[in-house]
Amino acid sequence: MSEKTKYTDEPLGPVKVVPDFLPAPEELVFKEDTVKVTIALSRESVEFFKHEAEKHHTQYQKMIRRLLDAYTLAHKQPAAKHSSRRKKRTAGR
Repeated sequence: MSEKTKYTDEPLGPVKVVPDFLPAPEELVFKEDTVKVTIALSRESVEFFKHEAEKHHTQYQKMIRRLLDAYTLAHKQPAAKHSSRRKKRTAGR
């Protein structure tokens, strides 16, 4: 590995231009649709998230937000289920 690479002026051969497939930097920034709220949390919960966030080099608020998003996603019922229930109830009346 200590051996230096020696470059020459030899021809490279056929060159193929590859289209730019990388996203623009602004496309890499993940923007979340957020709403500011005020919430009182237990000291124990906040300390837990602060400690975990420090270990993982992130923000504790972001961890709490992602936890709530995961809970919401896991418990969210599809709109089709809600509308079919209403139809069944109103159909029997």
